[in-house]
Amino acid sequence: MDKLLDQFKYLNPKDPGTWPALPKLLALIATLAALVAAGYVADWQGQMDELVAGAEQEAKLKNDYKDKKQLAVNLDLYRQQLREIDSSFGALLKQLPNKSQMDALLVDINQAGLGRGLQFELFKPAPQETMKEFYAELPVAVRVTGSYHDMGQFASDIAQLSRIVTLNDIAIAPTGKDGSVLAMDTSAKTFRYLDDEEVTKQKRAAKKPVKK
Repeated sequence: MDKLLDQFKYLNPKDPGTWPALPKLLALIATLAALVAAGYVADWQGQMDELVAGAEQEAKLKNDYKDKKQLAVNLDLYRQQLREIDSSFGALLKQLPNKSQMDALLVDINQAGLGRGLQFELFKPAPQETMKEFYAELPVAVRVTGSYHDMGQFASDIAQLSRIVTLNDIAIAPTGKDGSVLAMDTSAKTFRYLDDEEVTKQKRAAKKPVKK
């Protein structure tokens, strides 16, 4: 061991050629290690990063392929579901009256109440419809008086109309001296679908920039 250590004494860094064999060997190994480390940092690190990124991209593409393959396999099922949705939407749309049928629908609501023996103290359609994307909504302020049972039957009759009508914000309170008669305030909302001209107008209005 002393002989080996003696080889590292009195080394002239300016003249490595005169060094003993062991210091030369260790210096060569250190130089090679430094070259490998420098090469890794300067070039191989970038290649390794590209390799990792490539592997991640490959995994992503495989997942995308599997997802698209799954969609392709179920394409006929999706088309069938779309046809069913279109059919259901069409059936619902038929339950909305057009503009010319709105007056008849309002009469149906009124007759539903009278048919149950209710007295109308207020039946006031809103002065203006609320326009939506493909339909218009018209709230009607309603106040009727009668028994609780008759009001329940009236609500049931409204739900069974061939056209869509909803009763909203229902408030029931006793009226009269003995409280045997009840008064119901509600907003009956009726709906109608828009004709082609109205739909076009709605789309144009939606595309107009909002003024600040």
